[in-house]
Amino acid sequence: MENLKVYQDNCIEELHQLLFDLVAIPAPSLQEEKRAEFCKKWLEAQGAEGVYIDEAKNCVYPIGCEGRDDIVVFMAHTDTVFPDLEGFTVKSDGKNFCAPGVGDDTASLAVMMMATKYIIQNKITPKCGVLIVANAGEEGLGNLKGSRQIMKDYEGRVKRFYTFDGRYDVISCKCVGSHRYEVTCETEGGHSFGAFGNTNSIAELARVITELYSVEVPHNGDSKTTYNVGLIEGGTSVNTIAQSAKMLYEYRSDDAECLSIMEKTFKNVIDNANARGKGRFTVETVGMRPCGGAVDQTVHEEMITRVIEICEKYSGFECKRGRSSTDCNVPMSMGIPAVCPGIFMGGGSHTREEWVEIASLPIGLRICSDIMLDYFEI
Repeated sequence: MENLKVYQDNCIEELHQLLFDLVAIPAPSLQEEKRAEFCKKWLEAQGAEGVYIDEAKNCVYPIGCEGRDDIVVFMAHTDTVFPDLEGFTVKSDGKNFCAPGVGDDTASLAVMMMATKYIIQNKITPKCGVLIVANAGEEGLGNLKGSRQIMKDYEGRVKRFYTFDGRYDVISCKCVGSHRYEVTCETEGGHSFGAFGNTNSIAELARVITELYSVEVPHNGDSKTTYNVGLIEGGTSVNTIAQSAKMLYEYRSDDAECLSIMEKTFKNVIDNANARGKGRFTVETVGMRPCGGAVDQTVHEEMITRVIEICEKYSGFECKRGRSSTDCNVPMSMGIPAVCPGIFMGGGSHTREEWVEIASLPIGLRICSDIMLDYFEI
């Protein structure tokens, strides 16, 4: 078996090239098929067998899963928040790699694939069933479709779940759930002068937004709950009383009870707006992300402690516990312990100025490899 440290030291240029290749492939949420196909072909070129792409556009590599109900999942997501249908070119200033999506989550994906290459080429035997997944639909309105598909296809068989995403000085181990809606208001509208006095849908939607922003968020212990209107659009012209306007609204919480309270509050605001009769409000649910459920705390704490130990060992940084919305939300809501370790250092996530520290990638490879290899015979 090739020495792990020697492999890690010698594959950095290949890791960089893999990252560049992935960034160059467009992968907006719900349009990840090109990256999925690339990942499949790349894994097969390393010697992987049984790799497939599922109906959610996940690239899935099962290792020793047949007949097993003790499966551990490792994943990193392929999609980015950017709608561009052309890929990006990574730029370097010698210290950082810069490109939209280079960190979230393409760096994690590249690192996980390089760690997987070591497992494939050295024919390392798993202690349990292992699923390595380049998953789709983590961002925004992707609504965790890839994670949901894995938990559906392997229902009752997954016992532990890891998703690599973000910086390695934080481990996300508490899930932030969210409800997302498109709210539309329709009115009679008319000419801005000739029909002055008719109800304006933009004004009525603005009234609802004002009410939503006056809501006092609930608390349960140290829980955190938030809300946001992220997009608003409508109207026809400056001299037209708007007949239609709509917005995208979400609320989030890391506590299921608080999430339920926000749901009731939102429905009351919309019901009251319709009762006023000034406009017709309709609501379409565009995303539902669950909070965490009741998991085996002993197992979960064991996973968290081990990941923190590994992150701190290689980075030299304190690794803090955090809360966020990740692919962990789905298994955690089903009672399956899950954690989200980071794999790099960088910043500018979800902006076109996103960057990753070049020197952090070899550290991330060591972190990722140790986490994965805990479940293999070495």
